[in-house]
Amino acid sequence: MPKLSNLQTRVADIGKPRIVVIGGGFGGLELVKNLRNVNAQVVLIDKYNHHTFQPLLYQVATSGLETNSIVYPFRKRFDNQKDFYFRLGEVTHIYPEKNLIETSIGMMSYDYLVIATGATTNYYGMKDIEQNGLAMKTITDAIRLRNRIIKSFEQALLVEDEEIMNSLIDFVVVGGGPTGVEIAGALAELRMHVFPHDYRELDMKEMDIHLIEAAPRLLNGMSEKSGEKAKQFLEKMGVKVHLSQSVKSYDGYTATLSDGSKLISKNLIWAAGVSGLPIEGIRTESVLRGNRYQVDAFNRVVGYDNIFAIGDVAAMTSEEMPKGHPMMAPPAMQQGIHLAKNFKRIFQNKDLKPFKYLDKGSMATIGRNKAVVDLGKLRFQGIFAWLVWMFVHLLYLVGYRNRIFTLITWITSYFSYDRSNRLIIGKNGTEDILAEKQEIIKS
Repeated sequence: MPKLSNLQTRVADIGKPRIVVIGGGFGGLELVKNLRNVNAQVVLIDKYNHHTFQPLLYQVATSGLETNSIVYPFRKRFDNQKDFYFRLGEVTHIYPEKNLIETSIGMMSYDYLVIATGATTNYYGMKDIEQNGLAMKTITDAIRLRNRIIKSFEQALLVEDEEIMNSLIDFVVVGGGPTGVEIAGALAELRMHVFPHDYRELDMKEMDIHLIEAAPRLLNGMSEKSGEKAKQFLEKMGVKVHLSQSVKSYDGYTATLSDGSKLISKNLIWAAGVSGLPIEGIRTESVLRGNRYQVDAFNRVVGYDNIFAIGDVAAMTSEEMPKGHPMMAPPAMQQGIHLAKNFKRIFQNKDLKPFKYLDKGSMATIGRNKAVVDLGKLRFQGIFAWLVWMFVHLLYLVGYRNRIFTLITWITSYFSYDRSNRLIIGKNGTEDILAEKQEIIKS
């Protein structure tokens, strides 16, 4: 096992308990913020140097927002917090018996460890979709998807073969949850309001948007009324919704559905599932289906006294929630806040309090003036729901600048029917599309 390195020695030993938090997503961010007045040293380790507001990733991918509107640097967020350290790196192994973690930048000891690594895209073992599809989980994924969308239309102008041209401007979105519904709606708005001006040589009637959902309705985590209304909104916008269907294979050109039908598209966006991101070193008995750590009512990983897990990577199972809490931001944030309170109780030699999730509701937006909201027994749709959706997302964005900039962008886009950032970032060399098509036919 590697020895302690500069990662350990450059973090001051101040005689206080050291709480190491792995991951700065919604749960990790709330935990660190609420540990401000705890008598402990807090170290946050993340492979990115910023927090990403994932619910708005789809707007970056569809040119609705600039990337810097939904990211915020950790060091700036906690610049005034005493006894706080941030280190940029990836944790690769945990040694519970020695209270050590191994990272890409060295070793570090801990007194208490909190795993808040979140989730990653779950392809359910379908390697062809993992290789050829487009995920939407990180800011890098969003930029890659935006590049693909715009580049596909640029390439469509250069080909004469009608089938290849259609494959470039058609989209298959897999997954009828909030992410899939929002991406499909955003693509439909691009087709209606933006692309007819940018690509006047193309007939936008040829741009097909398919939304594939394996369940018999959309938005399974919401009410049946909201799911049906979302379907009505999408179909009115021209999205072709396929229910009780799943994608069985995708070679980068042809998506084969569970009923044997095929869809031709160069652009398959996978929003059909996520799984936890566990770290090696924790015993396998503590990892449940979906790669989530089994935790008790205090968010302690089962089998360990000083290792905790919160958010998507944690499964707090009960009779009411046999699969654990939903893998969304609200449970992660509430667990982060609650765990910080329990750390205070630990240092005061008080008994821990169990976590109770308060479900404040769910919402999803489909497009301009179109959203669905479930707040307890209250369900509403349309423009009021859309305004509520905007208010809530602005409220939870990190940083006043991000909130103001996002609000200004939304207002401008609403009245101008325009999108802010239709840029291809990075490598943008053209591909030999015809040669690629021939290779697919031969194979």
